[in-house]
Amino acid sequence: MKIRLAVTVAVALLATAALDASAARQPRIEADVYQGRTEQDAAKALLERALAQAGKGSWERIAVGRVFYLGGHKAEGRAIFDAILAEPEDSDVYRIARVYAEAGEWDAARPLFDRYLAANPKDEKALAEVGAHYLLNGDRAGAERLFARSFAIAPEFWATIAAAGAYLRVAPQE
Repeated sequence: MKIRLAVTVAVALLATAALDASAARQPRIEADVYQGRTEQDAAKALLERALAQAGKGSWERIAVGRVFYLGGHKAEGRAIFDAILAEPEDSDVYRIARVYAEAGEWDAARPLFDRYLAANPKDEKALAEVGAHYLLNGDRAGAERLFARSFAIAPEFWATIAAAGAYLRVAPQE
């Protein structure tokens, strides 16, 4: 019992030290980075810092790209996405497709969604979510094929709600 308690305390202390070290490596963001600047300049300055904070984390970099892209700085967002898509994980492809879908750019989103589904043909939630996007973009037959594939794998709640919402013109939530 004492050994187990000692190990638990040691692990907790190491985890705390690791978190403290991680926080110490992140430079502070001073108020002059965003205060007194235009909204555009404040956002860009904060996004530059967020990108530095993201390091090599693809999901974090996608989040920065998303804000750039949806905030009207498409070139900066696309540059981040293109760098990630050079050697992506499947989940990266999917997340970037979601950004393009959120931006209303189906022509950019669809090939990425299709690429993800080709690599993950049994992801019932993704099948339904992508199907919802197909329906929202006028391809009911394609959507219903994806819904049928999803429901054949498992009648999962989030898949069902994505399909239902699309018929009412409600985009799936992330």
